[in-house]
Amino acid sequence: MNAGELKRLLNKACRQFNHPSFINDDPVSIPHRFTHKQDIEITGLFSSVLAWGNRTTIIRKCTELIQRMDGAPYQFITQHSETDLKALVGFKHRTFNDTDLLYFVAFLHYWYSKNNSLETAFSRGLKKQDDNTGNALNHFRQVFFSLPHVPQRTFKHISSPVQKSACKRLNMYLRWMVRQDNNGVDFGIWKTIKPAQLICPLDVHVERVAKQLGLLTRKQPDWQAAVELTNALRTLDADDPVKYDFALFGLGVIQKQRLK
Repeated sequence: MNAGELKRLLNKACRQFNHPSFINDDPVSIPHRFTHKQDIEITGLFSSVLAWGNRTTIIRKCTELIQRMDGAPYQFITQHSETDLKALVGFKHRTFNDTDLLYFVAFLHYWYSKNNSLETAFSRGLKKQDDNTGNALNHFRQVFFSLPHVPQRTFKHISSPVQKSACKRLNMYLRWMVRQDNNGVDFGIWKTIKPAQLICPLDVHVERVAKQLGLLTRKQPDWQAAVELTNALRTLDADDPVKYDFALFGLGVIQKQRLK
């Protein structure tokens, strides 16, 4: 397949999957339940961090978490009492438990008491010459774990390029917050990070299809692989390479369904 054929294939798949119908069965449906910017940021963060395993289960657990916050995440985060926190005890999704959740809530309470948006927790780490969000992700992890008495177990839930992680979940979160088009899936509510700087979320579907199409050669699914894939996608669209996440993920899901 030559470059022109590859671009036509992926653009067609983008049109198919970057569509409101994609929302219902995806964790992005959780922040789409809200209109207030901070509610979108908070539920988007939780939905991306909890996004591993079966998508139906992820959506169910995120719904449960919102219910434990009385359906008003930002208000709960900023105005809760110690007694209110009891509602979070017992929450669990795979290896994420209530100890992790209570630290997340503590950090978000601290952050929103001093800042209007979670965007700056990432964007303040960017340098003018940065062509991707690696420094933003490193900065977020430093800020996130800057409170005293961080539970040791919670460190594993926020990754960064320093750890050589592909940062799949946080890259997906940044895609939701930063990308903006007329299709209504991503929100585009953050403006200081450019879509051109985003890194493609490297999940198992995306990785498999990217290798089949010759977009990725690195064997280890780490940060370097995510950058390699994104650089290849930039040759197709330098301003918005991560739109092809829809295409690669969607093609991967279809391929998996056909193998069943």
